[in-house]
Amino acid sequence: MADTRHSSGAANQRSDALQPRLGPGGRGGFGGRYSKEKPKNLRHSFARLAGYLGKSAGIVVALMLMMGLATLANVLGPMFQQKAIDCIGLRDGQLYVDMDGLVRALLMMAILFVFGAVLTLFRGRISARLSQRTVQYIRKDLFDKISALPIGYLDSHNYGDLMSRMTNDADNISDTVSHSLIMMLSSILTLIGVAVMMFWYSPVMALITITTVPVLIVISNFVTKFARRHYLAQQKDLGAMNGHIEEMITGYRTVTAYGREADMNQVFAEISESYRDHSISARVWGSLMPPLTGFIGNLQYVILAVAGAWMMMTGSGAITIGVIQAMQQYSRRFSHPVSMLANQYASLLNAIAGAERIFEVLDEPDEVDEGAAWALRAAVQSAVTAASKAAEAGAGQSGAGARAESKIRGEIEFRDIVFSYKAGEPVLKGLNMKIRAGQSVAVAGATGSGKTTLVNLLTRFYEPDSGSVLVDGMDVRRIPKAELRSSMAVVLQETVLFNDTIGNNIRYGRRDATYEEVRAAAAAAMADRFIEQLPDGYDTMLAEAGSNLSQGQRQLLTIARAVLADPKILILDEATSSVDTRTEVMVQKAMDNLMKNRTTIMIAHRLSTIRHADRIDVVGEGRVLESGTHDELLQTGGEYARLYRRQYAGFAT
Repeated sequence: MADTRHSSGAANQRSDALQPRLGPGGRGGFGGRYSKEKPKNLRHSFARLAGYLGKSAGIVVALMLMMGLATLANVLGPMFQQKAIDCIGLRDGQLYVDMDGLVRALLMMAILFVFGAVLTLFRGRISARLSQRTVQYIRKDLFDKISALPIGYLDSHNYGDLMSRMTNDADNISDTVSHSLIMMLSSILTLIGVAVMMFWYSPVMALITITTVPVLIVISNFVTKFARRHYLAQQKDLGAMNGHIEEMITGYRTVTAYGREADMNQVFAEISESYRDHSISARVWGSLMPPLTGFIGNLQYVILAVAGAWMMMTGSGAITIGVIQAMQQYSRRFSHPVSMLANQYASLLNAIAGAERIFEVLDEPDEVDEGAAWALRAAVQSAVTAASKAAEAGAGQSGAGARAESKIRGEIEFRDIVFSYKAGEPVLKGLNMKIRAGQSVAVAGATGSGKTTLVNLLTRFYEPDSGSVLVDGMDVRRIPKAELRSSMAVVLQETVLFNDTIGNNIRYGRRDATYEEVRAAAAAAMADRFIEQLPDGYDTMLAEAGSNLSQGQRQLLTIARAVLADPKILILDEATSSVDTRTEVMVQKAMDNLMKNRTTIMIAHRLSTIRHADRIDVVGEGRVLESGTHDELLQTGGEYARLYRRQYAGFAT
């Protein structure tokens, strides 16, 4: 990556480096608070998100009740402050204080302040619980959905994007529910309550307060527009910086080997400089809002004081000093929710857009399993037939008509298979192949000839465009997928191990296996030797992807897993191609043990591993070009012989 980028000059280097490295929704890219992404169907998506909130109806009701009470306490505060101020005045030219009224007003203010603080505290706790439960429901549905999606969907979509929907988009929803949505609802309640109190006190002064709101909104939108632009650029630079650092660290050997350290440093300096400039601009524009809103609030404060004083002097309204003070307090409480609504609305739109990305996955059709439905219909029909025969023969022979399902033996046939990943570009064109139960057949061919496609069709990860895949003479579409796949085991070139103990990784093929059965499977796979030499033996905890074991040891564990599963059909996808020659011998012996009495399909890239297969089928041009044993195919001098000579020409040289 580093070398190709630097070859095109500094301008292109910087342009490439500034591309965001994170997927949609990533915190370092466009998925943060300042994303411009907007929902496609706001009303429908919000209603669907509200449905998840409705699963915690009790919490929602409690939260709304607390928000209403907290708003009431907030709105009533200035009223009692007005009463306290008006308890002090002049009477007959002397200072007069209504102590009883003053004490009652001050006591009510203290109660309201404490009550409001307690409610706000509990509101925060409840809103956090609501947001986390909502996201838990969403993530559970999304995880369940991903496990039910067809393989074709996962193959055609970026894994990082799916992870981003599960993590970043869900976190964005959580933040919005716990903060933005609550603040917006609270602001709306506050606006209603404050507006009612202001018009109750003085409609004229209330109108003066409301007229400043459009000015505040216009200024807020203007400043936010420029601030968001720089925040977006800042996040984009941050994503590019993280990606460049990751490239530098992971590809450090290549960078140093080609002497590209100076170029990498130059690109990093340019990204860092751009990040600095946009960060400064974002902070400057972002810091303009507090002084501007403060200035407008203070101007409003002065206007209300002047208007109130004029109304007192002219006697045009029942205005007192306490009322003027209350209106000034209410004006502050009215302006703040307006700014809050404007700021939080963008966050709400961003969260709903993230929710739409999650709903897009949830709305994808599940993997089709016609076999399960067919088996259910067959079972019902069998039960009806058995009941009918039992009625004729008498109650004493009620089970005479029942017949046990036959187990899969392992005979496989591909009949007139046509298949294409992309419409109009067929990979297989009328392919025919038959494998007897217990036979080992290797599938050879050039890259892209369709070798792995045969396995995908057999396991029903994909469906053929036309033709049939048969197992024991039955179309696989009439076999429940769980039953079909449980009769198979796959050993891949890239090992798949989980962050668990060695014993549990072997037991993944059959969860109810005993310790003795696990040891026997490991012995058959020739993995027991190195396992027993480990300090914790079968209880040794594997690191991520089994990285604390060698490649050969990881492969032996996957073979042990397949042995324990005891499949009728075994699929080997060049399981020895990523190990050294010495380890290959051990792995090959383990696979020989595994292949006994099982139908085996070997996907062959390294042709030396398939010399002893019962039959080798060479696939090309969408069909089987030739078939025979290793020696027979070499003697015919066809495609297999050409592949073999080409692969080992280097050794001969």
